[in-house]
Amino acid sequence: MSHRSARGGIEAVSAAVLAMNRRLEVREVLQTIVASARELLGARYAALGVPDDHGGFAQFVVDGVDDEQWRAIGPLPRQHGVLAAMLQQATPVRLADVRTFESFAGWPRAHPVMTDFIGMPILDEEEVLGALFLANKACVKEPGVCGFSEQDEDLLRILADHAAIALTNARLYERSRELTLAGERARIAHELHDAVSQKLFSLRLTAQAAAALVDKDPARAKDEIRQVAALAAEAADELRAVVVELRPAALDEDGLVATLRTQADVLDRAHSAGVTFRSGQVRALPSAQEEALLRVAQEAMHNALRHAHATTVSVILEGRGKGARLRVVDDGRGFDPSVVRRAGRHLGLVSMRDRASGVGGSLTVQSEPGKGTVIEMEVPGG
Repeated sequence: MSHRSARGGIEAVSAAVLAMNRRLEVREVLQTIVASARELLGARYAALGVPDDHGGFAQFVVDGVDDEQWRAIGPLPRQHGVLAAMLQQATPVRLADVRTFESFAGWPRAHPVMTDFIGMPILDEEEVLGALFLANKACVKEPGVCGFSEQDEDLLRILADHAAIALTNARLYERSRELTLAGERARIAHELHDAVSQKLFSLRLTAQAAAALVDKDPARAKDEIRQVAALAAEAADELRAVVVELRPAALDEDGLVATLRTQADVLDRAHSAGVTFRSGQVRALPSAQEEALLRVAQEAMHNALRHAHATTVSVILEGRGKGARLRVVDDGRGFDPSVVRRAGRHLGLVSMRDRASGVGGSLTVQSEPGKGTVIEMEVPGG
């Protein structure tokens, strides 16, 4: 390989590695690996199979075959022929004609005709994560000679080594996200148990009391029924708040401003109180700060609606240099901030302060009984 072609190959591998490491989803990483390998080696077709434990493939992605042809080919291949050999032996394979492989058993009718072939396992130490397959080198070659060269094999080996890292990282990312979601589900289940289920239990007892009093004391029965209605309304508010927490807009996709606007709009529709949002000149912030601001805003809005019985709630997000300031103002019944032990736990003030300080920010609370509440959080930015 000449100095110029070697340099070009290294640059192409570098570009492919950067492309792989920009992806976080496993499927996207697999597709990027396949497309990069096909372009790097100048192949007509490329595929990557991730084996399962049942003789098939948990995932199988292709490049060079359009969607219509892929559908016509039929179900995913099984681990047989050269594919099985690649996975079992975990060694590279180069063939002038894949059809001459000792255990070749033919293809489905719509499968493209393939001749020269190169395969490379993707290994994490001794574990086979998958295998790359490329066919039909796009070059003029001698009959019976594989178009894929030894230099191609070296480049593909380097790519496969980096692919193993990218694929492992993507799997760890997805696992971490699953654990985060599991933790969020557990938190919501705990909230449902503590808030809504207790309300429903009280609702049930009050309804039973009303039923027992209908004939003996109709006036008291009416009072109990009114209490049933009040408890039902409280349970509905609690459940509505938990559901809103369950599905906030994605910060990564929509950004903090759009996410807060969506939250305010949802609560405005769900409650009789008016909930508004406005923003001005807010820069992009570190992800941890954006999440903390979102969670504090959610907590403050829910407190205003659930506990303070506010008729208006205003959420304002403004830029402050490289950082931002969040203000949540309500006209509810307010409280005495000095009574931290009781009000702090009840209204989540301790957790809000922890969220703020955890991202280098600060939180202040202004409130008086009968005069509403102002929650203000400020972060320095990145």
